[in-house]
Order: sequence, then C-alpha cells, then structure tokens
Amino acid sequence: MRRRTLAGEAHFEGRGLHSGVPVEVRVIPWESGIHFRHGTERWQAIPENVTDTSRCTRLGGVSTIEHLMSAFAALQITDAEVELTAPELPGMGGNALGYYQTLSRIGTYDLGEREAAVPFKRVYFHEGPVQIAIGRGAGHWRYTYNAGDRWPGEQSFEATDVLGQYLQEIAPARTFALAEELPMIKQYGLGQGLDESSALVLGDDGYQNAANFPDEPARHKLLDLIGDLYLSGIPISLLNVTSTASGHRTNVEAAKLLRSSIEEGKY
Repeated sequence: MRRRTLAGEAHFEGRGLHSGVPVEVRVIPWESGIHFRHGTERWQAIPENVTDTSRCTRLGGVSTIEHLMSAFAALQITDAEVELTAPELPGMGGNALGYYQTLSRIGTYDLGEREAAVPFKRVYFHEGPVQIAIGRGAGHWRYTYNAGDRWPGEQSFEATDVLGQYLQEIAPARTFALAEELPMIKQYGLGQGLDESSALVLGDDGYQNAANFPDEPARHKLLDLIGDLYLSGIPISLLNVTSTASGHRTNVEAAKLLRSSIEEGKY
C-alpha cells in the first residue's frame, strides 16, 4: 500500500457537533500515522486510545472524530496531524462531505510504500443483535440499520466499490435522530452544532425534514463504521465488511479485535 499525507495544510472551523463550542481545526502533513492534538496533549488514532463512544467516538480528549477519520479512509490518507482549538470537531453539515471535498482539493503527498497487514481469516464481532464480519477483500462494504418495530424498520446500503462510491453515495449522508429522542438530546445539551439542514429527524411514519437519500440512516451508519474501523490502520479498500445494527462502541470493539488479531499473528 502507499503511505499518504496531505500536500498542504487544511483548515476547518465551526461549532462542535454536540457541544456547540466554536472550534478551529488544522490538518497538517505528517509522517508518523494519524494523531489528534488539543492543547499540549496528543493521541494516536488507534482504537485503544478511544475513551468514550456514547453518541460519538472520542479519542483521548477529542470528541466526534469519526467523520474526519471516515474522510481520511476514503482518501487513503495514512498520516496526518489534526490540531484543534477546542476538544470537539465541528459539525460540518453532520456528515463527511465537507472534510472530503477540502482534503481532496488540497491533494496528497506520497510517503512511499509499506506492507499492509490484513486478516488471513474473517474477523467476527457478535453481541446481541450486532454483527460485524471483516475479511480481506476489495472494498465491498454493507451496513444494515434496524429501527425495530418503529419506522423505517430495516434498511441496508451496500457499496461494492467503497472508494469509488464514497463521495457521491456515502459522504453526504447526515447524522440522524429519532423524533422521540429530541427532548433527551436537548436536555443533555447534545447536537448543538447541528440544525435542520445538518441532521435528519426520523418521525413515526417518515422523515420530518428533507432526506438526501431514501436510506440515509443506513448510509450514515456506514460512514461512521468506515471512520471507526479505520482506527485499525487497515486500508478500507483491502477489506470486505458486513455490519448489522452496530454503533460506535461495537465498531471500536471490532477495530480492536481486528488490530489485535493482526498484531498478535493469530491469522
């Protein structure tokens, strides 16, 4: 595989997706993996450094890294330093599109080759209704979202070429919430960096605002899954992944399992 960093600096600003706190972000060319830094502390983007997975993925002291990590994965960026002025990444439309487009315009710089470790056998994570199956492959990813008895029930999205389909079919898919969750979200001060244009609301019998895709929840869950599993350091184009009903916590557990299975030479 090719190691890649940015050809120049990228800059983002906005309000933290959940906290609403103003934040400025610099993504800097780097040569030793992906790291996030706030103040004097910095954390390598590996699953073992994840500290919280409630409503988002928190790496060390930095929250909501999954959308930027997803864009890194889709652009095959393996090395970058992310500096923040506040401890949460901005909402950026509730998806990965803004990250992807800006990083793509700047372009990448080739750092040379390294051997990519991929699992020899499939790696499974299974917990209750959650199932994640990961194996070596060619970038075939599928996510099944299940809302249970309430609308929309079950919906799936499949990308047979995850890199080729990412910009048009995955990156624009926004974060979402069930209508009955909105009072709790407001009570706990969540989603303050989002609005009606950057978050999809699922009502009892349909979307309460305009959807970008008829199956947008499944696509956004796949976007998150890509970002969380990229913590393993394995290129998404070298994996085939099928996931049902997973969220940030189980995604990160699967990333740990994937990473440890390779490092320990189990396969």
